[in-house]
Amino acid sequence: MAVELIRPALAHKEQVMEYKTKMLANHDRLDGCAGLEDVASFEEWIDFENRLKQKYGDGYVPSEVFLGIRSEDEKVVGIIDYRHPLTPFLLQYGGNIGYSVLPSERGKGYASEMLRQILSVCREYGERAVLLTCDQNNEASRRTILKNGGKLENEVTDDFGIEKSGIIQRYWITL
Repeated sequence: MAVELIRPALAHKEQVMEYKTKMLANHDRLDGCAGLEDVASFEEWIDFENRLKQKYGDGYVPSEVFLGIRSEDEKVVGIIDYRHPLTPFLLQYGGNIGYSVLPSERGKGYASEMLRQILSVCREYGERAVLLTCDQNNEASRRTILKNGGKLENEVTDDFGIEKSGIIQRYWITL
């Protein structure tokens, strides 16, 4: 079950694009994937800063994107990103960290381990606490956050249709 966080590189091109295909085929959102759903190629995706600055304009927030790669076979099983600093929108609805795991790899502890590892990156950037959000009905994400020390601050109405339930839970993890 060992998974390592690695920054995306050209060597991961096929797996990343296959990740997108599998997630969309399963009708999953690509949380933590830095807009992977918006691109046609790996080369377009990996140009995070330029592409996301154009998309979000003044609302752009830099992010650190990592692939969760299973050690035993070097398979990309998940993607996670750390966004910093928080904009008013991210503070209310999106949080510092987003992540997703391939449908075939869920329930194996990868999300929890990826989150545990990215908390070290957050510390390196000087964070003292990070915010994570999830749909009120997303039990797997809630367990992942709680396992890593998340404390529920509150629930907010989803005014943007981000989550299925219409309620977003906001959790803080103290570093």
